[in-house]
Amino acid sequence: MTPLRLRRLGAWTWHSAWLLLAAAALFWAGNAIVGRAVRGDIPPVTLSFWRWCGAFCVVIPIAWPHLKRDMPTLIQHRWMVLALSAIGIASFNTIYYFGLTKTTALNGLLLQSAMPLVILMWDVALFRDRPAAKQWIGVLISLSGVLAITVHGQIADLLALSLNAGDGLILLAIALYSLYSSLLRRRPKVHPLSFLAASFALGSLMLLPFYGWTLLEGARIQGGIGSYLAIGYTMVFPSFIAYLCFNRGVELIGAARTGPFMHLVPAFGSILAVLLLGESFRLYHAAGIGLIGAGIWMASSARASA
Repeated sequence: MTPLRLRRLGAWTWHSAWLLLAAAALFWAGNAIVGRAVRGDIPPVTLSFWRWCGAFCVVIPIAWPHLKRDMPTLIQHRWMVLALSAIGIASFNTIYYFGLTKTTALNGLLLQSAMPLVILMWDVALFRDRPAAKQWIGVLISLSGVLAITVHGQIADLLALSLNAGDGLILLAIALYSLYSSLLRRRPKVHPLSFLAASFALGSLMLLPFYGWTLLEGARIQGGIGSYLAIGYTMVFPSFIAYLCFNRGVELIGAARTGPFMHLVPAFGSILAVLLLGESFRLYHAAGIGLIGAGIWMASSARASA
């Protein structure tokens, strides 16, 4: 492919909310699998700290020219930048990793699928948005697809679920990230890389005291090279690339219309389980993914009333 075609493809991708948000969901699905896989080898605060510290190291070489130019604007809007960094970077992921150590994968997927509804509620509470009926219907349709996948098409499995302390942490994490998604409309108008670099740096600094405390407590990384590869994955894909894609998607179509794309996380998670863990692809996977796709199309094509 010629350089000109590559640039055109890049420009088209940067303006395609569907593609950007689907990529973010794919990488976040991988993050959930990695987080569960290493929960006994990497303390949650350690994983979160090195994830964001590493993501900052990845982004800063390419973000530096933009960051220097945008620094006055970032300083002018420092309280919003600090709030977004605290909510969406430092707090959400750390609490989410703690939740993964105490709950089942099924519960985690079901609870995470509530995020689009919570985003809509934050938009109503904070900005007095009036989501169209088509948005609500689309969210519910895609949610039904999530349920079909996570309970393997068996309603009895859904009725048998019980909640524990880990589920409470996942719910708190969902509320925080939904708030972050809603507040993104108020982020300063700077280059996306400037915003990511600033957010990653601030989030890492906020986590540093807690990471230091875990070291004093004697918590260390176990599991050998696999644990370090897992940290490397979280640095690049669900952090730098996924946040860049998601933030751009919110910029293009708004938080409420991006919410249903969160339902792709459990859909992609089931596909990754088939590919990486040898699980079988069943009819309920196909039905669930179809419902998720239909719900996303309906919700993302709707327009909210101001």
